Amino acid sequence: MVTWENLDTLDAFKKLSALKGAVSVKEELSGDGASDRVSTYSVPMASGLVYNYAAKQVDAKVIALLSELSREAQLTEKYAEVYNGSVVNTGEKRLVLHHLTRGQLGKDVTADGVNKRDFYKEQTAKIAEFANKVHSGEIKNAAGEKFTTVVQIGIGGSDLGPRAMYLALEQWAKANNAFNMEAHFISNVDPDDAAAVLASTDVAHTIFILVSKSGTTLETLTNESFVKDYLKSKGLNPANHMIAVTSETSPLAHNSDYLAAFYMDDYIGGRYSSTSAVGGAVLSLAFTPEVFQSFLDGAAAEDKTALEADITKNAALLDALIGVYERNVLGYPSTAVLPYSQALSRFPAHLQQLDMESNGKSVNRFGKEIDYVTGPVIFGEPGTNGQHSFYQLLHQGTNIIPLQFIAFQENQTGKDVIIEGSTSQKKLCANVAAQIVAFACGKDDSDPNKNFAGERPSSIIYGKQLTPAVLGSLLAHFENKVMFQGFLWNINSFDQEGVQLGKKLAKKVLAHNTDGALKVYSDLLKI
Repeated sequence: MVTWENLDTLDAFKKLSALKGAVSVKEELSGDGASDRVSTYSVPMASGLVYNYAAKQVDAKVIALLSELSREAQLTEKYAEVYNGSVVNTGEKRLVLHHLTRGQLGKDVTADGVNKRDFYKEQTAKIAEFANKVHSGEIKNAAGEKFTTVVQIGIGGSDLGPRAMYLALEQWAKANNAFNMEAHFISNVDPDDAAAVLASTDVAHTIFILVSKSGTTLETLTNESFVKDYLKSKGLNPANHMIAVTSETSPLAHNSDYLAAFYMDDYIGGRYSSTSAVGGAVLSLAFTPEVFQSFLDGAAAEDKTALEADITKNAALLDALIGVYERNVLGYPSTAVLPYSQALSRFPAHLQQLDMESNGKSVNRFGKEIDYVTGPVIFGEPGTNGQHSFYQLLHQGTNIIPLQFIAFQENQTGKDVIIEGSTSQKKLCANVAAQIVAFACGKDDSDPNKNFAGERPSSIIYGKQLTPAVLGSLLAHFENKVMFQGFLWNINSFDQEGVQLGKKLAKKVLAHNTDGALKVYSDLLKI
């Protein structure tokens, strides 16, 4: 029987908390045993990826206690509760089914009288059929010409994830004859966002995807109106240029204002929706349905690795446990995600939402206050740009910030140049290796300004090349990591009440139903 207990009540966590000081990663990597440590502290993932944690402040004793903690907290059993259709989203009393969008891990899940796996497969198939008709020219614009561009209108999880995934695969698709349509994204309710995208887009040859599960998201509907007005000003009928991704019960469903509608449901959270129709429509149109399917297959393969009870064989589970150890025992407040791949330029922004919206909670899953810290602050930028930006603080700042590197041995396009005896890709990878060691081992110098204390822990996920399947596995790794950490903290990682209060107050401002400080700030901005 699965039980849900606060982290600080677990015996294994008490043992971890009693450990004296952090393991010196500087000592571990500076000696003759560095090679053995790097090869041993390594976990294979799906799609050829590897999670290496040799530069983390852990040793065999810490790993043994983390394994004990995982068993005591019943982490893999709680994962089974998710994929078998239990109501794990206690705040909204909902199932959590994003794993089902890419594969069946357990028993059939029926909700609302529907087999949900069949439902998600059906939507993916319908998207594929639509995309193929667009690519072939069977579905044309009013002038009988092919569509060449797709623009997604959404916000939060309807933007950050799909945008990050599109950018991650754009160059790969172009290099592999799998690129069909340019994609752009409109998210900010700031009219300058929509105006800039529309001004640079040939709207007569563009399909717009409106993404709103409820069909009532204020920012998204505002941007839809902006786009529709612009299309009409160009003599175009918006109904011939727009499709919807929404729930079957929303006002956008079965609506003649759209060329087509594809469906999701309340069991797919926005930040977990890249493998649903939310990501499927734009990725299938921009690339091909086969690319999107490969992305799903990579995610499904990584989901299966998360079933493993042995934490040394389960990268997402081990990553989660080490992260909780760093946050709750070592007291580190933040985590930096550092992809050494320009394709992953928006991946840290997606992970920021995934992690901070999921685990930024101060009450447990039963609504009771907890007296330990939960989710860290997540931030990051791709290397090597970040090295010339915030790495100064990471190396010599007063806070130790754990680091998660991501790197690939090959680039996506196959294009490169040799300068001073090495290619650009080799130089990129050299910087990753250098940074890991510099953070861990530091450098002694009599000049305090040039002294590096080291002991900055990091992990790295690496592979051969960023492909659709690899991207799916990478995404699933972090989704599952966040889930496992939420289980450990005994919080609900699947609601986001913190998003709602500001929305409600904004509606009061727009209705001029304000007083006190709300009125003062409204007047300040001349609303």
